[in-house]
Amino acid sequence: MRRRSGMPALPYRTLSALQVINTIDALSRRICERFPGSGLQNVSEELAAVARRCAAESERLRDPVIPIRLSVYSIWALGAGALAWIALTLHYDDVEFEAASLVQVLEPAMNIAVLVGLGVVTLGRLEERWKRAKALDYLHELRSIAHVVDMHQLTKDPYRRLLPATASSPAESLQGPLLERYLDYCSEMLSLTGKLAALFAQSCRDPEVVAGASDIEQLTTALSRKIWQKIMAFSRYDNGPEMAAP
Repeated sequence: MRRRSGMPALPYRTLSALQVINTIDALSRRICERFPGSGLQNVSEELAAVARRCAAESERLRDPVIPIRLSVYSIWALGAGALAWIALTLHYDDVEFEAASLVQVLEPAMNIAVLVGLGVVTLGRLEERWKRAKALDYLHELRSIAHVVDMHQLTKDPYRRLLPATASSPAESLQGPLLERYLDYCSEMLSLTGKLAALFAQSCRDPEVVAGASDIEQLTTALSRKIWQKIMAFSRYDNGPEMAAP
């Protein structure tokens, strides 16, 4: 379908880093208001800080690495200069256009072309490896945050109050709608962590980066699914009156 002339392009085909950051900031404020001083608040604030770094880095990965590109252009220029020097310094009057003589004339040019090609390919791969390493470092950090969020909800179960506590049972600080809201916040944080990983897959098309981002999205989806199994359990228990969420 063609877009009408004068109409702005709809920004719904790419993930907006700014919108992801704003959503994480809003979630962090909600957690701070509902659970002030909690460990989940600290995790949400850390996720907000990481989100800004991820957004900035994903934007940088779209751009070429200037030092490496300048090195590639320098190699091209040196190779072209060397070929021009060979062409200008040859004495064509003394060259007999026989097969052996032609090989002697073309041999230096071929060597220079091969060296230039190897240099360009090597530096091109160096840029790819550099971007891949930067993206994978951030993806590793996001994977760790996802596991930290999972640790915070690990002992939050809606049916614990129905069972007698043991000596090793963790302290029960949340019940009813507050516990449900806590689990919901954890699920939202996991979903947004997956969105931050998707920013790198969107800006860097390297197969390893795309695979790493996909792994994090699968991880956060699996962890969120466990949380929603707990949330669905609230429908089977009487957890008291509902509470409005910020």
